[in-house]
Amino acid sequence: MAEISATMVKDLREKTGAGMMDCKRALGETNGNMEEAVDWLRKKGLAAAAKKAGRVAAEGLVGVHSEGNIGTMVEINAETDFVARNDAFQKLVADIAKLVVTVGDDVDKLNSSQYPGASHTVAEEITRLIATIGENMSLRRAKKFTVSKGIVASYMHGALVPNLGKIGVLVAMESAADAAKLAALGKQISMHIAAANPIATTIAEVDTTLVERERNILAEQARASGKGEDVIAKMVDGRLRKFYEENVLTEQVFVVDGETKIKDLLVKSGKEMGSDLTLKTFARFALGEGIEKEHTDFAAEVAAQAKKK
Repeated sequence: MAEISATMVKDLREKTGAGMMDCKRALGETNGNMEEAVDWLRKKGLAAAAKKAGRVAAEGLVGVHSEGNIGTMVEINAETDFVARNDAFQKLVADIAKLVVTVGDDVDKLNSSQYPGASHTVAEEITRLIATIGENMSLRRAKKFTVSKGIVASYMHGALVPNLGKIGVLVAMESAADAAKLAALGKQISMHIAAANPIATTIAEVDTTLVERERNILAEQARASGKGEDVIAKMVDGRLRKFYEENVLTEQVFVVDGETKIKDLLVKSGKEMGSDLTLKTFARFALGEGIEKEHTDFAAEVAAQAKKK
C-alpha cells in the first residue's frame, strides 16, 4: 500500500474542498492515486458537500421532542427555507431531536454518534443529504433537560409540521403534581417564553457582567438629569427593576392574562395543584438567531453571470 503523505492529503483537499480525514481515507482506499481519490470522494458525495460548506446556512428547522421528564431540542440549518419543506430534511431533524434523549446535547458527540436505523454517523447522514438536496447544512446546537419528578414541556411556535418549526421552547418543571396539569401549564409558559424572549429564569441567574453594564448605562442616563448622586442611585435601582421585569422570566407579566407575574403564577398554580412547583430552567431556540446572513442582489447576480458568458 502506498504511503499517504500530508502533502498528498493537502493537495487532494485543495482539489476537492473535502475534509482532511475524508481525503486521507480516499487516498487510502485508492492506494494513493490522486485522480481515483477525487472520483472516490465525488461518488461518496463528499467533494460536492464540501464545496457547499462555505455557504451561509441560516434557514432550516428547529425540532423539539418530549418524553415525560425528558425534553430535547435541536437546530439544524440549511441555506434556504425551501429545504424546511423537504420530507427527508424534516425526518433528519426529528430523528436527531429524538437521538438527543440517549446521546445528550453535545454537538460533537451527536455528530459522531450512529444515525438511527443506519450504519453510519449523524455527520455522514448530514453529508449524504447535502449531496442529495444540494445545499449546505449543519447541526448547530442541541439542548436536553431532565427532571427527577415533574415534566419537561415543549412548544413549537408556528409549526410547519408537528414539533418542527422556527421557534422552539423547552421548560423544565419539577413538581409532584398531576402530569397532565403540569403539561398544560408548561405549554402556556412555553408560549409566553416564545413571545417574551426572556434572558434568564430568575434575577440571580442574570449574567453579572450584563447587569453591571446596564447599571452603568442607566447611571449615565440619570446623571444627564443633573440630580444628586443619592437621587441618581434611586433612579438607577428603579430602572434596573424595570429591566428585570422586561427580561427575566419569573419577573415578567404573563402574556396570557397581561397582569400576573410568572413567579406569582407558579405559586398560585402550585396551590391549585396541591404541590410545590419549581420552574427549573428553560431554553428558547429561534432559527438562525446570531447567524450573519448573506444579503445578495439577485439582479446583480444575474447580470454578473451574463457578463461571464
